[in-house]
Amino acid sequence: MSTHTTRRGVRLAAGMAAIALTATACGGGEDENTDVSASGGDSATCDSVTLGFIPSWTDGLSMAHLWQDVLESRGYEVEFEEIADAAPLYAGLAGGDVDVYPSAWSEVTHADYMAEYGDQIEDLGAWYEGAVLTLAVPEYTDIDSIEDLAGNADMFGGQIIGIEPGAGLTRTTKESVMPGYGLTDSYTLVESSTTAMLAELQAAIDAEEDIVVTLWRPFWANSQFPVKDLEDPQGTLGEPEGLHNLARAGFSEDCGEVAELMSDFTLTDEQYGSLENLVVNEYGEGQYAEAVDAWFEENPDVADTLRGES
Repeated sequence: MSTHTTRRGVRLAAGMAAIALTATACGGGEDENTDVSASGGDSATCDSVTLGFIPSWTDGLSMAHLWQDVLESRGYEVEFEEIADAAPLYAGLAGGDVDVYPSAWSEVTHADYMAEYGDQIEDLGAWYEGAVLTLAVPEYTDIDSIEDLAGNADMFGGQIIGIEPGAGLTRTTKESVMPGYGLTDSYTLVESSTTAMLAELQAAIDAEEDIVVTLWRPFWANSQFPVKDLEDPQGTLGEPEGLHNLARAGFSEDCGEVAELMSDFTLTDEQYGSLENLVVNEYGEGQYAEAVDAWFEENPDVADTLRGES
């Protein structure tokens, strides 16, 4: 747990069981979340910003530490809420215990949570376009499509190795991919964690065994492991989507400068990939600040804009 974690985390943890029960029941109707472009302007100021993220999802981890660097360089106090699953994170954001979730898959993967909580959330815009969910196998595995999983359950021990139970990818795999391709009776989706899934993937590759896992892009594991995405001819994994900065309702009014920075922020695939690689692989836990600083040295134009150094 980060040293920046505050007592808000105690409140979130206390309500987590109830949230987990209610968040799975999706609200119907049109998404009412507000799309914000820093309506508060520079006249709205605040002293601190609480960033909520799921530490095992390294896009959120990377972006939280990037924004910590940026905001602290501008004089803000930054606090972290490290939350284990998506449902309590969205509930905490909607309830005001979290100011910003800096890497939300809100268009497709987390659309159910937006249907539930979107009217209490401000959308500060997408900073990355083209994120996708995937099922993947090692490059040496002799199939190329999710269709090929049917009839080949023995190759994989009848298992698809997944991640956290509350992840949108987990729900999509269970409710769309598996029934769509007739895999429900022959496969079990093993719900675990991102860390456990990657450990299973590493062990299978070391032993040159077949394995199928749930993955996504952008994610550093795609370049670190010899894997290939399985084709999804039925489109059951959904369309590509943007990664968004989501804020609690009223955030742009309270923290106009921060909202404007986040609304204007975008990264290319190459920029994001290098950031995540530095944070996760080159530096790692305990050296996140050094990783972000190294990335800014490689991207001085971004540093000038975000850190206010121009």
